[in-house]
Amino acid sequence: MLRNYLSLIKFSHTIFALPFALVGFFLAVRRVEWSSFPWEILLYVLGCMVFARTAAMAFNRYLDRDIDAQNERTAVREIPAGVISPQRALLFVILNCVAFVICAYLINPLCFYLSPVALLVILGYSYTKRFTWLCHFVLGLGLALAPVGAWLAVTAQFAWLPALYGLAVLFWVSGFDIIYSLQDEAFDREMRLFSVPVRLGRVRSLRLARVLHVICATLMVIALNIVLQDYPAVGWLGIIATAAFLLLLANQHRLVTPTDLSRVNLAFFTTNGIASVVFGTLLILDLFI
Repeated sequence: MLRNYLSLIKFSHTIFALPFALVGFFLAVRRVEWSSFPWEILLYVLGCMVFARTAAMAFNRYLDRDIDAQNERTAVREIPAGVISPQRALLFVILNCVAFVICAYLINPLCFYLSPVALLVILGYSYTKRFTWLCHFVLGLGLALAPVGAWLAVTAQFAWLPALYGLAVLFWVSGFDIIYSLQDEAFDREMRLFSVPVRLGRVRSLRLARVLHVICATLMVIALNIVLQDYPAVGWLGIIATAAFLLLLANQHRLVTPTDLSRVNLAFFTTNGIASVVFGTLLILDLFI
């Protein structure tokens, strides 16, 4: 049973935004004077990340169950395949939303007050492909909340640095989601769903994804410069972390071409997952070692 629910939400994909959330958290910890390390807040931040993403993905599977049933690529998913009932999936969504709000409440009042806004974004994404090709950017915005939310959990104050990383995540995720959605271009067109590939076609969609990733790279470099100025502990590891992320970002555009989509999953899951983990791990190590 647990395996079915983990498969439903693709739990392994939590790896995309989680390292950026941890980067936001640890940058904030180094900025604020703590008498002892805030392990409790870290636990609540991790809880918010897991519960929010689980609710968003489960809701997406619940809302798209009829569409998924008609798509050969997605018909094997748990709800259309009958492994998990729609009612149980919706209950799962509600429980995770409640758990997310409770974790936000336990962090600080600001995070608690903003928790409904976060839920509105991450749950609302699932509706967007029914009426706008900007759906990829709404998904990016949902994941972009991770470093900002983690920073707010520690400081309860907004700042430019986590916002820059949040914007970088927005353009990063939007770009790779456009690449991933190329697989369903014909199906989405037939079902009258909205996406960048449906609107622009394969060639121009890949060009837009490249532009978005160039913007992401620019934001990552700007954020790194701020980190190097404001955090004397960060040095070569931080530079290598950002460089590795940018190289892996560029590599996915070598893997996918307008005439060959066979390596979309490699570009989407493996390359982006490794990029995020390597970046987060090296930068956090540089902050504390």
